[in-house]
Amino acid sequence: MSERLDWTSLPARALRGEIVVPGDKSISHRAIMLSALADGVSRITGFLEGEDTRATARIFGQMGVCIDAPAAGERVVHGAGLRGLRAPEGVLDCANSGTAMRLLCGVLAGQAFDSTMTGDASLSKRPMRRVTDPLARMGAVIETGSDGTPPLRVRGGRPLRGIDYASPIASAQVKSAVLLAGLYAGGETRVSESRPTRDYTERMLAAFGWPIAFAPGRARLSGGHALHAVDIDVPADFSSAAFFIVAATIVPGSELTLRGVGMNPRRTGLLHVLRLMGANIAEERRHEAGGESVADLVVRYAALRGIEVPEEHVADMIDEFPALFVAAACAEGTTTIRGAAELRVKESDRIAVMAAGLRALGIRIEETPDGAVVEGGTLRGGTVESHGDHRCAMSFAIAGAVANAPVTIRDCANVATSFPGFVELANGCGLALRAA
Repeated sequence: MSERLDWTSLPARALRGEIVVPGDKSISHRAIMLSALADGVSRITGFLEGEDTRATARIFGQMGVCIDAPAAGERVVHGAGLRGLRAPEGVLDCANSGTAMRLLCGVLAGQAFDSTMTGDASLSKRPMRRVTDPLARMGAVIETGSDGTPPLRVRGGRPLRGIDYASPIASAQVKSAVLLAGLYAGGETRVSESRPTRDYTERMLAAFGWPIAFAPGRARLSGGHALHAVDIDVPADFSSAAFFIVAATIVPGSELTLRGVGMNPRRTGLLHVLRLMGANIAEERRHEAGGESVADLVVRYAALRGIEVPEEHVADMIDEFPALFVAAACAEGTTTIRGAAELRVKESDRIAVMAAGLRALGIRIEETPDGAVVEGGTLRGGTVESHGDHRCAMSFAIAGAVANAPVTIRDCANVATSFPGFVELANGCGLALRAA
């Protein structure tokens, strides 16, 4: 995004009420993709109206898929079938979305036509060989920049073959790209992981009728089948809920209910970690929706204590670490984070960005190659840089709620990629955010 946007976060009153955060971004991306590749008409409700997910829908529109938007949060996708995509005119712009670009690598590798994907300045710095290398083993030809970054040029018409891939990094995006390419491949495609990652792609493939076997850390499927249209109800995004979970935990006197939050077990590591730190988070009305577990979360203020974050939870909360850094800054004692090197190759180097920002607000924090050691203390006012990272920007906004003076956050425009309406929702439940 080109327009600059800065925020000021003021000390907040107790958070109260009931809120619904936007639909899950990961599920919204996948719902568009699989609906587009399915036979028949799929209806999506709860779709995230963010710039990233709209970019995914726009890309499939460029490839001939008719996608109607009868109302906000709704999409009707007229599937083209697995082999029905058309060659696009011009490049495919993934905006800020690594999910879109990496998963599309798997889809586009199986097409008969060439395509080129680009992204914004942030996405253009993100590593793509982690996806293009295993796809090359399947027979795909994807050209990257000299340092393995976008733009990506995908050569069509290459026969793909199934592989047995042991992923060296815990990444749902890598796993998903390989599985999506496996839809077009001859033989069986298997993916195994050192640590289980979120299984949205596997669950959704099964919902669309593709034969797939999966368990934590493992998945396998064969090519030669078809996807069949289904209706999808997208739950509220846990990563978006995370900012309010942390805010209600650290702002004295708070009691906040978050309705209909997606509770995929490969996504909710933050809940386990916050509870180990002493958080008071209750789950109510737990139920299933569209193959995903959903619950209302009731979060009450609680005094936190520092802990050593168990590494087994790291992969299940990789997107929530910026918010956890803020919780750690407010905890009594020291919080140690290890095994989170993946944070350094997100929309920004999230370890460096959060460490620099919290230091500017008076917190003692030591970076390590794969994490940090955070000493809890009193947050003071000041100015921090989000470096265009939406999750860091929202996390610093939460930090401002408990600082002893206003906090100005620079470069917040990219929040619209994942959480449109964040400021309005935050201010409605007790936070105090203003344009700087």
